[in-house]
Amino acid sequence: MEFTAWVDGLRRYLSAAIVRLGDVDPAGRLRVDALARYLQDVATDDWNDTGLATESDDVWLVRRTAWRRVAGARWPGYLEGLELATWCAGTGPAWAERRTDVLVDGVVVIETVALWVPTDLEGRPVRMRESFFAAYGEAARERRVSSRVGVPPMTEGAVRRPWPTRRSDLDLVGHVNNAAVWEAVTEVAPGPLDAASVIHHGPLEHGDAVTLVAGDRVAWLVVDDEVRVSATYAA
Repeated sequence: MEFTAWVDGLRRYLSAAIVRLGDVDPAGRLRVDALARYLQDVATDDWNDTGLATESDDVWLVRRTAWRRVAGARWPGYLEGLELATWCAGTGPAWAERRTDVLVDGVVVIETVALWVPTDLEGRPVRMRESFFAAYGEAARERRVSSRVGVPPMTEGAVRRPWPTRRSDLDLVGHVNNAAVWEAVTEVAPGPLDAASVIHHGPLEHGDAVTLVAGDRVAWLVVDDEVRVSATYAA
């Protein structure tokens, strides 16, 4: 995925967050699942701020997310204030790419990019609406984004363990929430990372018998031998 820069003509939304006690590991570092929650919260706040949420029942679900730490940047820690700047960097017929920068003291420390899909309340994808481009700018239409994703192959010697789903993990459409999925990355790669990505190949639902499979800097969440989520990371 490409980390494109913001360009004039694109709507940009700014928000703030503080790294709280429930967001950090025992060393006081921001966990990646907490980062994922910040990203989906600022995306929701941006969407609501456009006023488009009152025009339809569309629910935006993330298909893939990737982030990278800016070279030399310090990883955010406990009680640190963060700024988040987010914008739409491109679109397809039924999806949009969202870029979000995370800043500390006005300096970008983490760059992120995500593919979001608008759905109805049943989780079925819907086409992009013209009102979207009126809010986010015609420049968002000009850069076309692919929705194709691949599954990294299972590696020999990967370790398997059960990954139980909880009711507290479920979102508005009854799927395991994206931030809860990132907890699997926290489990297999607890230390500070330089980059990571998660791809949702299919939904995880409450009651699924999920297996977490961990290889060398790659992990999968599997149900009945079907990969529902894959993740890669670099330390």
